[in-house]
Formats: sequence, C-alpha cells, structure tokens
Amino acid sequence: MLLALDVMGGDNAPLETCAGAVMACERFTDLELALVGDTEAVRPLLDKVPASVRTRLHLVHAEELITMDEPPAVAVRKKRHSSLRIAMQMVRSGEAQGCVSAGSTGAIVAGGVLVVGRIPGIERPGLGVPLPAVNRISMLIDIGATVRCKPLNLYQFALMGDVYMRKIIGVESPSIGLLSNGQEEVKGDELIIEAREFFRKSRLNFIGNVEGGTIPFGAADVVVCEGLTGNILLKFIEGTGEAMYSLVREEISRHFLAKVGMLFMIPMLKDLWARFNYEETGGTPLLGVNGAVIKAHGRSRARAICGAVRVAREFVTKRGVETIAQELAEGVRRE
Repeated sequence: MLLALDVMGGDNAPLETCAGAVMACERFTDLELALVGDTEAVRPLLDKVPASVRTRLHLVHAEELITMDEPPAVAVRKKRHSSLRIAMQMVRSGEAQGCVSAGSTGAIVAGGVLVVGRIPGIERPGLGVPLPAVNRISMLIDIGATVRCKPLNLYQFALMGDVYMRKIIGVESPSIGLLSNGQEEVKGDELIIEAREFFRKSRLNFIGNVEGGTIPFGAADVVVCEGLTGNILLKFIEGTGEAMYSLVREEISRHFLAKVGMLFMIPMLKDLWARFNYEETGGTPLLGVNGAVIKAHGRSRARAICGAVRVAREFVTKRGVETIAQELAEGVRRE
C-alpha cells in the first residue's frame, strides 16, 4: 500500500514528519510512503534509516509550500507545485491510495474538494474526530471543514459518521446525537430544528439533541454539529486537558506526600493521559471526499504522524470511501 505524506505540513515539519514516516514503516511492513516535499531538506533526515525501511520511503519533490496564513482555496489553486497539492493529486490519479498532512485545515479541506473531489451525492465534506468518552469512543463531526451548514449538510455528516463508526470502529448500531443548547426538542436554532426533521425521517439511530457537557460521558456514538461549533468545542476539550495536566503537575511539585503518592499513580495516569492525548488518536478523516484524506494535528510530532498514517492505512484497508459511497447511494434509494 502506497500513501502520500505531506512532509512539509505542520509546525514541526519536516523533522518530525519524516521521523513519523519512519516509525510508521517500521510498524507496518506492508506500507510504502511517498514523502512529498523539499527533497534537499528531507534527504539528510533519512541518512541513518535502516535499508529495510528506506527502500519503502520514496521522495517526491515539491518546490512550494502552503502556509497556515494563506487563503486556503486560493493557495490550493495557485500553488500547483505545493507539497499538499501534489500529495492529493497522487490520490486523485490513483498513484497513492491515500494522503496525510498536518498542514492548514482549510487548505486540506479545499484540496480535498478541488483536487481529490467529492463523493457523488455529498454536498460538503466533514472532518470527524474520534473522542474518548467514559464508556465509548464518540465521533464529533464536523470540526472545521464546513463552517456554515445547511440541514442537508448535517444530515450527510450523520450518514458518514454512522458508516465510519460501523465499518471502521466496529459499533453495531451507532447512536446519533445532534449537538444543541438543550436536550428538549424546542431547543436549538432554525438549523438544528430543520436538521432534526431530516434525522427523524431517516434510517439512522437518532436519539435527539445532546448537550456539550454530556459528550465526555458518551451521550452518543456520533455527535453532529456545524464546523465552527465543532472546532471551538474540540479546541476547548484539548485546552482543558492540557490545563488539568499542568495543574496536577504543579500541585504535586508543591507537596511531598503528593510526590510519594504519585509513584503509585504513575501507571494509571499514563494510561488516562494516553486516552485523551491527540498523539494517540492519530488523524482526523476528511469524510465525503473521493479518497482517503487524513488531517493530522498541526503540532504533531513523530508519534502523532505515525498515528495519522495508521488511520489512513486502516481507512483504505477497510474501504472507507467505497463504503460511504455505496451506503449513501443505498440510503438515497431507501429513503
């Protein structure tokens, strides 16, 4: 399996992206990666890589880079020789079976639509991220791909989230919740109220509105919202987790007995932190485009890049794109 990796995308590129590529190839012996970026910067980073791995890393030169502050759609259109665009072109042509990037979210979404193309019938793509909850994994979709949504967009996010949870995660009958400011049916703006009618008339296991505070407790297998709300919620969750981790470390450093007790708690805390650490989660699939496109966290280091590649490999292996297209077409015929 050949995947394209945008090694120039992200805050820690290309050092950490290349290290993550090596880690992924060491972990998955059936994997080959096209490292798309400035070959002069990348080649020295691979000098000490074992031959068994180096032969599965292929350099693809890209002379341009899309930065975080550029208008996404304009940059994707104009920078035809950028690492992100070339990686996506490899997916569109069939040369690569999927691509991974830790670059600009806007550029990844724009490239997914303009270069890779949408699955027939999908109006807007959605970024769905699996979130750890008390008793399950919950997918939050959308977290930034489509900021302004119509009821149809939210309904299609739910369809794609349902397929992902069933076919990729293995949940038999995923429950679908619509993020709102209250569980009561009268709560929500016009978008939520109209979208709720789409959900009710569908074959989905729709359980109604869910509130933000219930998501960490596993309120639903799939939580649907527009991209602006989802992105704010995700960043708040990440920030809260990091703040709590820092506070605990600070308090422990101030008390001797806490330091002693910490020796016994370290294994448990490591396991707990791993559940909420984005490096362990891996990447976020851009659902609705006609190829496996995975967005890695902008601050990703090697382990997170490896995790994002793992997500891409699994998505391709389990035929995520084909399944979404097939089930969407069948759902349209049934409904």
